[in-house]
Amino acid sequence: MQTITDLGSYTFPALWKNTLTRFADRPALSMVHGNPVTYARLGEMIVQAAQLLVRNGFIPGKKIALLSSGMPWWGAVYLAIVNYGGIAVPLLPDFTVGEIETILRHAGVDGIIVSSKLLPKVQELPGDLVPFVLLMDDCSVVRGLPLVPGEQPPLLPQVTVSESDTASVIYTSGTTGRSKGVELTHKNLIWTAIRCQTYHRVNKYDRCLSFLPLSHVYEFTIGFVMQILNGSCIYYLEKPPTVTTLLPAFKLVRPTVVLSVPLIMEKIYKNKILPAFTEKKLTARLYRNRFYRGILNRIAGNQLKKTMGGKVKFFGIGGAKTDPDVERFMKDARFPYAIGYGLTETSPLLAGSGPKETVPGTIGRVMDGVEMRILHPNPETGIGEVVVRGPNVMKGYYRDENLTAEVFTTDEDSCGAGWFKTGDLGLLEKRKGYDWLSLKGRSKNMILGASGENIYPEDIEFVLNQHPLVSESLVVEDEKGLVALVKLAGDFASSVGSAVGGAVEELKDDLLYKREEILSEIQFFVNNRVNRMSKIGKVQPVEEFEKTASQKIKRYLYNLKHNRKENDSGTENPSGTGREPPDNSGMDTGDR
Repeated sequence: MQTITDLGSYTFPALWKNTLTRFADRPALSMVHGNPVTYARLGEMIVQAAQLLVRNGFIPGKKIALLSSGMPWWGAVYLAIVNYGGIAVPLLPDFTVGEIETILRHAGVDGIIVSSKLLPKVQELPGDLVPFVLLMDDCSVVRGLPLVPGEQPPLLPQVTVSESDTASVIYTSGTTGRSKGVELTHKNLIWTAIRCQTYHRVNKYDRCLSFLPLSHVYEFTIGFVMQILNGSCIYYLEKPPTVTTLLPAFKLVRPTVVLSVPLIMEKIYKNKILPAFTEKKLTARLYRNRFYRGILNRIAGNQLKKTMGGKVKFFGIGGAKTDPDVERFMKDARFPYAIGYGLTETSPLLAGSGPKETVPGTIGRVMDGVEMRILHPNPETGIGEVVVRGPNVMKGYYRDENLTAEVFTTDEDSCGAGWFKTGDLGLLEKRKGYDWLSLKGRSKNMILGASGENIYPEDIEFVLNQHPLVSESLVVEDEKGLVALVKLAGDFASSVGSAVGGAVEELKDDLLYKREEILSEIQFFVNNRVNRMSKIGKVQPVEEFEKTASQKIKRYLYNLKHNRKENDSGTENPSGTGREPPDNSGMDTGDR
């Protein structure tokens, strides 16, 4: 395990110097179906990328955008930028052309490095916006000056990088609808990567399977920085993560470290494991018994670990809250999952639990070195807004002093000035000598009941998602009360859809009637499992929820109350969804 003693300073040049010294001959980066480059070869790639950047006008302080899914050259060009005093601006691959142009203008980038697959998104951008364009796949030139074979390559800048220098400006679009540039320093990122080792240690023999966007700070800090810090080998998936692409990759790589979002494990549990135990009467009866359910889950867990290559030691889950039933399955199965919580603004990790210490329904202990408090706690429940401070908290929002000021406490707050307000509601308790965090939802999402009670829609959604015909859900309110928006499970939804859209007209009314019965049954199901204040007044089907890169539903799009007000005032709303004012809490990734 590498520490600050090995590095000497919390900077990328110090990290890379230590890694190259210790792990030069070890495999570093690879595509799943490729051959790994060694750390020594990665060093050559970094120099080549830096020379090409300098050839195109790069000097310390310049900002370079990165638009690509994970691949070895992504890591090489990122390190080339930050090791020589530049600032990287990683962009999510699913950003639209409009979002990309807006971000590039706001950031004032001096060039962009883009993969061939995403090149069409930037090809038409004007030269004054992006003076040069390089291809990520092989570090070649699309627009700009190439390196000329046989000519002396340009000299690389001699620069001293300090811990407080900005390494990345990460733009978020996520759940709030407002894109913000989060300014993270060298120390923010490297300090966090080092402290993450208090939950799980990585070594040079580890293999990390990477399939989340590297522009997402959760994947970047834990799945990239933490790995190269310790000489691990990272394998990148060539295609988007689906069952058909992931399973062969698991068998081929046999990873020891995997980072994921809850949706993947939830799909495995609900679509594969749960049906296998409930489709036959005998196993369904056994599965309802707590004792036998534990045994059956253990059997399923052993098979799941074999399916994933048999070597997984750390299966990190972040980006959204995990379904408690899925988490209880993983605990019974002795599956080595870990839970983490944090934000882009905190680089990201704030609290978590390693594979041996997870407690279903909770996050875990506050990370060593992070201070965490509950702002304005409810005197009865202890629940309030989570506020933090520490070396992992961002510099601020790029070119937005007012927005930055809004997300930090002032002298008037009970904890004093300078604490970052996460916008999340939580509870701190003592467990085994640690401050242990449980989350209760977003402060902006909390619904005030008719009698002044606090209603947490996330808690109701967890109950809704237990229904076998509910794939995903969102609880909102309209003028009459709480409404559950639900995406019905695949088989039922597709059968209704095919009948409605097909020629079998006589089945149409029957299936639609059946759907109404199902919606009523879902309402009955949830209302018998929640408290009096949290009962649902209506269940409404949704064909598909719009989501962020970390697979969280964009909640702000489904504000029924606001949407109705817009329509009543004559505002055109063709999408049928309302938009609330931008949330300034700074919450985008939520890595939780």
